[in-house]
Amino acid sequence: MKNRSRDRPDAPRRSKIFVDKTQKKIDALQSRLKMPVIVYWTSTRGSVCQNDVIALSRLLPRIKRQRRIGLFLKSSGGDPEAALRLVHLLRQRFGHITLLAPFACASAATMIALGANEIHMGPTSYLTAVDSSLTHDLSPVDHHNYLVSVSHDEVLRIIRLWKEQKGGGNPYPDVYKYLHPLVLGALDRSSSLSMRICRELLSYHIKSRAKANRISRALNYDYPSHTYPVTAREARRLGLQVHDLDPQVDSLLHELDDLYAQMSSPLTVDHDPLNYHNEEIYNILEIIGQQTFYEINKDWFYRKEERRWVPMHDKSSWFSCTCQNGRWKPEPFFIR
Repeated sequence: MKNRSRDRPDAPRRSKIFVDKTQKKIDALQSRLKMPVIVYWTSTRGSVCQNDVIALSRLLPRIKRQRRIGLFLKSSGGDPEAALRLVHLLRQRFGHITLLAPFACASAATMIALGANEIHMGPTSYLTAVDSSLTHDLSPVDHHNYLVSVSHDEVLRIIRLWKEQKGGGNPYPDVYKYLHPLVLGALDRSSSLSMRICRELLSYHIKSRAKANRISRALNYDYPSHTYPVTAREARRLGLQVHDLDPQVDSLLHELDDLYAQMSSPLTVDHDPLNYHNEEIYNILEIIGQQTFYEINKDWFYRKEERRWVPMHDKSSWFSCTCQNGRWKPEPFFIR
């Protein structure tokens, strides 16, 4: 059960909005870097998704086409195809992308990093492996009756161990007892997709197909876990163009992250053991003059017969904050 809110059960607080403060930090970043800066930030529950591409496309007309752009990216991952679309969208307007990565740029966010000409990393920065994992409609379920994410690397390791212990033979009849064949097929397809996307993103700034293929293969197959932290040192070994973050820029990015973390702090109201209300900002995109964010706003009900939480009264929406008469006002907009 979630933590109880101090607010009345019938009136949960709205998420705090700090646009006036975040705008000042972005302005300071732009002055230091001498280029426009775009922020793409997701909370630990948010993810890179297709709708973010549309949200970003609504911000970009405010920035004139030019050679260089800075992208402050912090995310734990998400949809790899959305990562490809995001980079493609940015490349339509900017010839050189400088990625500012002071924290996690994991999984699909690592793919976005591959599309940048240079990556600036600090002491707490890391990329990750991009090996495929997916939650399929035919995946196994856990003890909470939720579908389990299945990793392509884990399946390959199971098959390898089976062959080593059995001395050969066909492992798939035993594997099929636990994983549906369509799940394995989807994983193989997803792995091919991941390699293709990595090569495509690298091709924006790496002309050698052999080098792009080597980096893509390393990130897809060479690391022992999906969350293996690829630090600046390791990223340089891979062949990526990595620079140390300017300490002043790093400090500003940490301050900006702290403001976003406060904005995305979950606001929860427990009505009873089977019902609660949740309000929480997941994804934030921001440039000078405008902030856009996606806010979850829904009730949750525990359905005993299914042993899982289900959403109800979903009022989640995208919001756009612009300055009107000296005040930053969030207004909903819709993406379908």
